Amino acid sequence: MIDHTILRPLATRDDILRACDEAAQRHFASVCIFPCWVGTAARALQESDVKVCTVISFPFGADTRSAKVFAIRNAIANGAKEVDMVMNLSKFKSGDFDGVSRDISESVDAITSTAGLHDSRRVLLKVIIETGVLSDSEKEVASRIVRDAGADFIKTSTGTGCGGAVADDIRLIRRAIGPTTMGVKASGGIKTVEQAVTLLNAGANRIGTSAGVTIFDSYDANAGLA
Repeated sequence: MIDHTILRPLATRDDILRACDEAAQRHFASVCIFPCWVGTAARALQESDVKVCTVISFPFGADTRSAKVFAIRNAIANGAKEVDMVMNLSKFKSGDFDGVSRDISESVDAITSTAGLHDSRRVLLKVIIETGVLSDSEKEVASRIVRDAGADFIKTSTGTGCGGAVADDIRLIRRAIGPTTMGVKASGGIKTVEQAVTLLNAGANRIGTSAGVTIFDSYDANAGLA
């Protein structure tokens, strides 16, 4: 359930390879990295069950639609199996919900259209709505837009803005999207086992964190946290 995240601006190739090794040893869901390292990570993880995840239009979602589509296709060609794309926050705050929706739906189409070329049928699209800058009503609207546009996951935060993942937001998102198999990824400021378990119990089914090793290694299934 852990996306082992390394999105530090000055992270080196050695840092990326170390994160890949850490993730492979613990069978994490993915390693989440910048697009420039996707090929490196894909080669390092080719014998493991860990997927390569990358970020698109990070951290503000302000790239043009065509730039996002190209970046997604490029990431898939380089070996990405999961894509975490930031919702266009500026357009959303402007009330351009149709523009936000088109960004997401065309990104879904970009993944679907490359099916078979790079085994992209298994590529997941997660959309970051950045809960820390949204009101509760805006979180509900954003969640429904992401759901209706066909994404696979709603993700709470980039981890670079104000606020991070909190259980109330996970529950709000789940209520907003209704009965569905859609995933919810909690991300931003998750450092402890207690935080991770609380978010999972609230309805998240993926945890994005740079503290994955600490959380995993300190988890005690018999401690009564689950």
